[in-house]
This record gives sequence, structure tokens and C-alpha cells, in this order.
Amino acid sequence: MNAPVSTSMNMREIVARHRALLIAGIGMGLVGAAATLAQPWMLGRLIEAVALDEAIAWPITLIALFFVADAALNAGHAYAIGRAGENIVFDTRRILGGRLLRSQIPHFSRLEHGDVFARTISDTSIACLVIAQALAQVVTSVFMLIGSVVLMARLDWKLLLTTLGCLGLASGAALLLARQVRIAALRNRENVGAYGSGLQRVLGAITTVKASRAEERETEELARLADRARRSGIRVTAFNSLLTPAMNVGTQLSLAVVISWGMARVATGSLSPADLTSFVMYLFYLVSPLVMLFMSIGQIQQGRAAIQRVTELGTIPQEESEESEESEGSHGPKAKAQVKAQVQVKVKAQAQGEPDETAPAVAFDGVSFSYHGDAPVLRDVSFSLPRRGLTAIVGPSGAGKTTTFQLIERFQRPDAGTVRVAGQDIAELPLARLRSLVGYVEQDAPLLRGTIGQNLTYANPGADAADIARALRLASLDEFVAELPEGLDTELGERGAGLSGGQRQRLAIARTLLQRPEVILLDEVTAHLDSDTEAALRDAMAEAANECAVLAIAHRLSTIRQADRIIVLEEGRVRAIGTHQELIGSDEVYRRLASQQFSAEDALA
Repeated sequence: MNAPVSTSMNMREIVARHRALLIAGIGMGLVGAAATLAQPWMLGRLIEAVALDEAIAWPITLIALFFVADAALNAGHAYAIGRAGENIVFDTRRILGGRLLRSQIPHFSRLEHGDVFARTISDTSIACLVIAQALAQVVTSVFMLIGSVVLMARLDWKLLLTTLGCLGLASGAALLLARQVRIAALRNRENVGAYGSGLQRVLGAITTVKASRAEERETEELARLADRARRSGIRVTAFNSLLTPAMNVGTQLSLAVVISWGMARVATGSLSPADLTSFVMYLFYLVSPLVMLFMSIGQIQQGRAAIQRVTELGTIPQEESEESEESEGSHGPKAKAQVKAQVQVKVKAQAQGEPDETAPAVAFDGVSFSYHGDAPVLRDVSFSLPRRGLTAIVGPSGAGKTTTFQLIERFQRPDAGTVRVAGQDIAELPLARLRSLVGYVEQDAPLLRGTIGQNLTYANPGADAADIARALRLASLDEFVAELPEGLDTELGERGAGLSGGQRQRLAIARTLLQRPEVILLDEVTAHLDSDTEAALRDAMAEAANECAVLAIAHRLSTIRQADRIIVLEEGRVRAIGTHQELIGSDEVYRRLASQQFSAEDALA
């Protein structure tokens, strides 16, 4: 059995995949910085050559070459670092998207989906681009700072000490501001995520909002969340805006001191005009990377806040260890060999896991389950389903009906007992194999934006025309699709907009039939349908029951009276099993459920 995966997404490994491009970009940046540092020195030598009436062609040529090299290397540096950053963003989103899709349902359901979108889209961009670009900027800025200090020391160490004293005070203030930037940025990312969650909440129920005349209230609530994000964003901007002025104060003070003292020393002959000119240029060269350094530190603080949020999301526990490893492993030969071996093992396991035609389609053996350690939802449940036919589960609300489906699909795992599908313990089956054996049609039959054909073949993209026609016929959709001007190419809106509720349900059933499962789970698919649509759906259920086992949850007893047998659940236990006629005569709970929907004569018929 594969243990659930709970290891976090490793950002260091993702960055390491693009190490070569990052190193190349940083290397070009360092060489470009060296070319920049050479320019003031060469300019000083040019001034000396002019003062001594020497040839100036060679110094001018060298300065021009350094200018061109500086420009070319800086362009290459910016391109390489930018490309590496985009690659890191891509890898992070690819891996994070895979982890979310493979996450364990109990953990995923506790997330705020709007916040998930914010972390996956904006936080990944901020984290990866800022880290790639800001870290590269830190390296080149530190090199420029060290180089400038060394060359300034060679020119005049007294002026250098004065300069560093002035800049040191400004640097201390900038460090304090950078820390505040990180704190404010983290709060801002949280507020942006909260706004995304609020927006998704109302857009996901927009018809309810309109029908309840709640547009104004929800607009005000969204405005409140947006205002929180705005105010925290302004706070980030405020701290960022103070970084450069803090450094400018130190720059202006040091420049005033250097020029006034330097000119006095030139007048006395203790400092040459050429050295003073070079020193002032290095002062500007020192300040520029120093400002960039602190700006980069501020950006990194924001990036750290985003990385923290992305990493937190990346810790969501996974369903299958081998699937995560295939998604997150590096692209090296060793990793590819491991993936190949894992695939071979998986194929072998699937080959050995062919359905046992003599075994029940589904069997529960002493199954108990509770959510998060609360009171048990299922208590020692045992039952089995034949390989063909329709079995219905009924019972009062909270009896554990939907939980049985969750356990069969392995969205949840039982606390005790065994669940088998086609004679195989589902705990030992590869997850992909299990879900190929079990088809699941949810109550609201969610469909995806796209065409009818894309939704139909979603679980079996390689289905041929004959299989598609068969699935449409079994679901009583063949005539409806044939009458559409664009047929299977008809575009649907969000969640299947453009189809009626019954058509969406039948399309979901057809999609499930197309994967040819051993078992189909129908979760209250007729709960909100009119009588004509319900009748058509009952026919589709009956057709499907001729092909495989169908297990249906239904509150409408008119739907499940045709069932071959019925399982009655109450307070997490199997109370009775039988046909409609048998249960009407023998089980009080079933009789009560029936009488709530029918007259006494109809219910007892």
C-alpha cells in the first residue's frame, strides 16, 4: 500500500534545476560590473594623460570598449536572469498544480480556494521572479561595492573612511526598513488571498446572490476586503519608498563632504585632480549598487513572504507517493530511470489486479469510519453488491450514505475493516487502477467549460466513435446530441451552462459509462429533477445496471423502487437489506421514509 505523501515542495531543488542559467547570468553581471569599475580608473588616467600632454587615443579606445562591453554584458545578464526566473515560475506552478490535483480530499476541502488561486498565480510569480532577479542583483551589487571600496582605498583611504561613515548611518536605517517591508508584504499577500476567496465565494453562487437581492451587501463586503488589501499594499509601498531616500541622504552627505574636503586637498597638492575625479565617480558607483542592494533586500523580503505562502500550500498531503515523485523529481538520468521503474511496477500491479468475475462488485467488511476523530459516521458496516444490477442506499440524513462513496473512491480511508472492489482490497490497489474500476457521478454533476465531446471523453480521451455512440445511447442522450447543430462540438459554459439539469446528469453518466467501470456510484442524481427528466434518468440508470453494478443514493423513493435491492442505513449501521416490497413490510425506518413521499396506498403498492 502506498503511504500518503506529506513532504513539502522543495523550492531549492526547483531553483537548482536552472542553476546553469542563473550562474551564466550572474557571471555576465559580474564581468559587466568589472567593466563598469574600470571606467572611472581609465577616466582618471585619461585626465592625467591630458594634463601631461600625452597621447589620449589609447585611453579613449579602452574607455569606449569598456562602455560597449558593459552594455552588452548587462543585457545578457538581464536576459539570462529573466529567463531563469520565468523557468522557475513555470516549474513551481507545474509542480504545485500537480500537488493540488493529487492532494488528499480531506485536506484540500479545508483550503479557501480563492486563496489557493492567489498563492498559485500571483505568489509564485512574486516569489520566483523576485528571488531569481533580486538574488542576482545582490551578488553583482556586493561585487560592485567591494570593488569600489578597494579602488577608492587605493586612491585615498581617508576620503573612503569619511564616505563609509556617512553611508553607514543610512544603511542601518535601510536595514530596519527592509525588515518592515517583509512583515507588511506578508500581511498584504494574506489580504489579497482573502479578497480572492471572497470573490470566488460570491461568483460561485452568483444566481443565489441575485435571487436574494444581496448584490449591494456582497459588493460592500468585497470592497471591504479590497480595501484591506489596498491599505496593506500602501504600507508595503510606504516602507519601500523610504529605502531610496534613506540612502540618498547618506549619498548627498558623503558627496558634500568628499567634494569640499577633496577640493581643499587638491588646492594644497595632497590629492591630484585625476584621483579626486575618479574617487567621486566611484562614490556614485558605490551608492548605486548600495541602493540596489537594499532595494533587492526589500524585494527579497517580499519574495520570502510569497515563498512562505507557496511552501505552505506545497505541504498539502498527497494521495500517492509514486505520482508525486514522477511530478516533482528532477529531469536527470537517475530520476528518469526511477520514474520508468515506478511505471513498470504500476503496470505490473494493474495487470495482476484484473477484476475477479466471481467476486462481488463492492464489498464492505466490518468498516468503521469517523471524520477527524469525531463520533463514528459508519459503525461496523458490512454488505456486498452483485456484479450487475441496481442497488440503492437510503436512510435519514447523516446516516453515512455519502461517506460510503467517499470510502469506495478512497477519498477517505476506513478506521477499521476492509473495502473491496471486484474482489480486491482497495487499500492495495494503485489509485489509478481503483478509479478506473469505479465511476462516480456527483449530485450536482459538475461539467467543465468546453464542448460536450470534451466533457464526454474526459475520463477516456482515447474513446472511439463506437464507444461514444454506445455511451450516449445508454444515457439516452443520442437523439439530443444528434439534433444539436454542432453536435459533440457544442460549447458549454461554466459547470455545463447550456444544458438542463437532467441533461447534465445524463452527460455525467455517459462520461462514466465511457470508461467502462465495474461499479458506478450515483450520488442523489435525481434529487432536483422534474418528473419527466427523472423518468429519463431512471431509464439511463437501468441501462447502466445491465452493464455493471450501480450503487445509487436517492431520497426520491420513486427512483429506487426499481432497484434490485435496497440497503437501509441508520446512524452509521446497516439496518436492513431487501427489495422495496420486502422492506415496506419488514423495516420501520424504510416504511417511514416511504410514507413521507407517498400516500399510504402508493407507498404500500
